[in-house]
Amino acid sequence: MTVNPDTSALGSPGQQVAAPRRHGGLGLGGAFRIAWRAIIGTPMRSILTALGVIIGVAAVVALTAIGQGSTAGVTRNLESLGTNLLTVQSARGRPGGSLVRGGPQQTVTVKDAEALATAFGSRVAGVAPAAQSSMQAKVGSSNTQVTVIGTWPAYETVRNSPVASGSYFTQADVDSRKRTAVIGSQVVTDLFADGSDPVGQKIRLGAVTFTVVGVLPDKGNSGFGNPNSQVFIPLSTYLQRFSRTNSASGEPTVNNVYIQAADKNDLDGLQADITALLSERHKQTDPSNLDFQVQNQADALASLSSVTTTLTLLVGAIAGISLIVGGIGIMNIMLVSVTERTREIGVRKALGAKPRDILTQFLVEAALLSVGGGVIGLALGIGAAYAGNTFGISPVFSPTPILVAFAFSALVGVFFGYYPAARAARLDPVDSLRYE
Repeated sequence: MTVNPDTSALGSPGQQVAAPRRHGGLGLGGAFRIAWRAIIGTPMRSILTALGVIIGVAAVVALTAIGQGSTAGVTRNLESLGTNLLTVQSARGRPGGSLVRGGPQQTVTVKDAEALATAFGSRVAGVAPAAQSSMQAKVGSSNTQVTVIGTWPAYETVRNSPVASGSYFTQADVDSRKRTAVIGSQVVTDLFADGSDPVGQKIRLGAVTFTVVGVLPDKGNSGFGNPNSQVFIPLSTYLQRFSRTNSASGEPTVNNVYIQAADKNDLDGLQADITALLSERHKQTDPSNLDFQVQNQADALASLSSVTTTLTLLVGAIAGISLIVGGIGIMNIMLVSVTERTREIGVRKALGAKPRDILTQFLVEAALLSVGGGVIGLALGIGAAYAGNTFGISPVFSPTPILVAFAFSALVGVFFGYYPAARAARLDPVDSLRYE
């Protein structure tokens, strides 16, 4: 009996199934090996294919970290200007208010500040009215532009402005209109370049000579004017020597009155009571048309946080579009790859690979491209975020946007890689083997 060589080579019927699966269906590990060889075989094309994912992930990570860092920085700067803070100032854009060069007509007076300090007793830790203007400071031949602020000694604690050397001016200085001054660190740098101790020395503000009694530490640039270029003097001296604006009743006015609440949980109640007291003093009966406003620091921080969070999410969403574009790029290249490897697909199917094996192979390849792009994008995004330190922004990394960006990049690869993989799985093995 003659043995057919082809039949004997395939063996028994049970072996005829096992042999093709051994060659054509390589399993998940084999699919990874084939996908990896395909990727590193064309490195430039692989990098360009994953470029959209790389840019998308890097943009999401960097922009969210910088956005959160900016929010944290501004919040720290606001809190460094004083905690549990309420600010009273003239109403802005009030109907009927006369607009002058400095803005709306000043309506908050020194007597208002005195009334607030008296009325609320232990509920307030301090009250500090402030009037300010810009002028030139001079020592010898050195001069610089400064912001002169007339205030009370309580400003030191209310606005978190302790001196680094010397002392703050006293209530006795305010009562006697003494010409004493506390100067910022930049003023020291500009006017005392020889390194001498400014405390006890004379400084000219405009045409008036003051004695320096204290120096403030370096506060950095908070973005709300340079606090290091400020000079603080007694409010009574400021009103007498520099600038005095009167209200309609003839009382001297101030730009702001800062009130520090003794209890942070009393901010809302204190704000309401201050509004009621000033409404009575100013004879205001319409709550919607007051000639003053009371701002709550906590509300300002909450509003700022809400705005920056919204902007961060918006920018992150825009950056996420790059991930979708990157996914489309992966799909296009994978379609080209399927066409180029049609004969390979036909050979694998002829050796026994099932459609799901071909599907797995190309899905794994698309996933490797997107996950690899995600890893590179994470590294670039973190590096770009730290580069923000050059502009004074310290990034804050949160695990949520990083994980979401990375997971989204992987899902993009699988989602957009499925169609090319399914198309490869549906190819007819006979037509594939004939493909040139």
